Amino acid sequence: MGKLTGKVAVVTGASKGIGAAIAKALAAEGASVVVNYASSKAGADAVVAAIEAAKGKAVAVGGDVSKAAEAQGIINAAIETYGHLDILVNNSGIYEFGAIEEITEEHFHKQFNTNVLGVLLTTQAAAKHLGEGASIVNVSSVVSRITPATSAVYSGTKGAVDAITGALARELGPRKIRVNSINPGVVVTEGTHTAGIIGSDFDAAALSQTPLGRLGQPDDIASIAVFLASDDARWLTGEHLIASGGMR
Repeated sequence: MGKLTGKVAVVTGASKGIGAAIAKALAAEGASVVVNYASSKAGADAVVAAIEAAKGKAVAVGGDVSKAAEAQGIINAAIETYGHLDILVNNSGIYEFGAIEEITEEHFHKQFNTNVLGVLLTTQAAAKHLGEGASIVNVSSVVSRITPATSAVYSGTKGAVDAITGALARELGPRKIRVNSINPGVVVTEGTHTAGIIGSDFDAAALSQTPLGRLGQPDDIASIAVFLASDDARWLTGEHLIASGGMR
């Protein structure tokens, strides 16, 4: 029996990368998982197929977390499909880099709407269904600590996620709902490849500052999400777990 047997989880932005790895890992520990996607239904369906092939339970649900009605729809799908909700992983996120001269209103709102407003709207929708022992895991980033050049907006979004994690831990703590964040370093995903990060000067610099001498893999983050979602982390809330191979 897995440590999450009988639990129901929603993972936003789970059609690929870190989100997909988290969805699969939660399912492997017995959770029934809502695999959310914003645009890649094919990717989400592939994650569901992989979970089902491993004898797990999952369903793909579309929805843009930055829109209140769609965030509510994602949570509603979990309740309608599985009857309750125990775990919310706020993983949906985007990143774009640019010097201060290049920042526009569109650049700002695009990232803050998904990375920050999305966390708030999805948590708001989920909170009414979460009970004692529930866990919310926010996927933040080490950029909130190391604040790389040209990342003012993106680092700002993740600094906001860290602050939201602390505030919600205090707000929901009396209901025995835990709220923590994972702050990954550079992780090899489809997204970091597409963005040109893997193999770039930034990649090389990050690697040179990483004591464990390698970049992260999605499974490195997924195992931490399982820990935070489980009763193993029952005494943790308001924490920011930096998962960066030691890079600070």
